[in-house]
Parts: sequence; structure tokens; C-alpha cells
Amino acid sequence: MVQHTWHGDDYQRRFDALAARGADVHGEADFVAALRPGSVLDAGCGTGRVAIELARRGVEVMGVDVDADMLATAARLAPSSRWVRSDLAELALGRVFDVVVMAGNVPLFTAAGTEAALVAGVARHVAPGGLLVAGFSLDRGYSVADYDGHCAAAGLALDSRFATWSRDPFDDGDYAVSVHRAG
Repeated sequence: MVQHTWHGDDYQRRFDALAARGADVHGEADFVAALRPGSVLDAGCGTGRVAIELARRGVEVMGVDVDADMLATAARLAPSSRWVRSDLAELALGRVFDVVVMAGNVPLFTAAGTEAALVAGVARHVAPGGLLVAGFSLDRGYSVADYDGHCAAAGLALDSRFATWSRDPFDDGDYAVSVHRAG
């Protein structure tokens, strides 16, 4: 994976400012919560925005990210939650989840040519019959066809696809939220 150096507190302040202005910053959590999972892996969790909101709603959640500074912010914001530092392509948690979510363009932070390893790494953590949910921009060289192929190679089949986290119909636009199911 490409390792970016983020400043977790600065990153989080952007979302805090949006929320303070009345913006809905929990669209991804709303989407995942509507699936009624008992357990969720927030893969590429950053500062924990999605994981923290899901935990607040009573979902068992674990957050994983490769960036130590982002995880430090997450741990400060939710010290009782479980945060793990790992490259998602090499992820080996020894357990599975009802839903694995990659919000915030996670596949786009993967080095070109390693997307299949990323998908395989997170797919290993989807329970049988469980779901992998990912939302990312399609104007940066990684298409839904490529993503669907990587999911199929990892044993996941397309369940549904939307244009937004609000479930607007997919229209071949520049953003997709894809839901794939494990066999």
C-alpha cells in the first residue's frame, strides 16, 4: 500500500468543522447501520469517524489503518474501541465480520497494481454471507469493472451498487458505493 503521512487531528478537524456547520458527516455509518450488522471492520478507518459512530449505535466495530497518526487520533477520540495498525493487503486479524467497510476512497490510496491484494486482504475478513462495502471516486484510474474483478477473484459477488452513500441509483457517474457478498 502507498503509505501517506496524514495528521490525524488536522484531518479530524475538517469533519468536525463540517458537522458544526450542519453537514451530515455520517452517511457511511447510516448506510452500514441500515444493513443491521452485528460486527463491522472499518478498513482504512483513518481517525475513526465511521467506526466511532457505528459503535455509538451499538455495533461491535474494529478499526484498522496503516497510518499511526490517524490511529492515534481515533484512539484519543474513542479509547475503549479496538484500533489496529496494519496494511490492509496484509491484514490477518484471525476473525471475520458481518460487514467490512472501506469508506473514504480507501482503494485509491493503494499503490497502482496492488488493488487486488487490498481487496483480497479485506475480503478474508468478510463472514460467509457477509458484505464488503466500498465507496470511492471513479475518476482516478480504478474502475468499477476492475474492482468487481478483484472482488470476484476474492470470492465476492456484486450485490448492489449506488451513486452515493444515500443510495441514489448508480448512473455510471464518477462515484460508486459497491456492495459485494461473500459466498
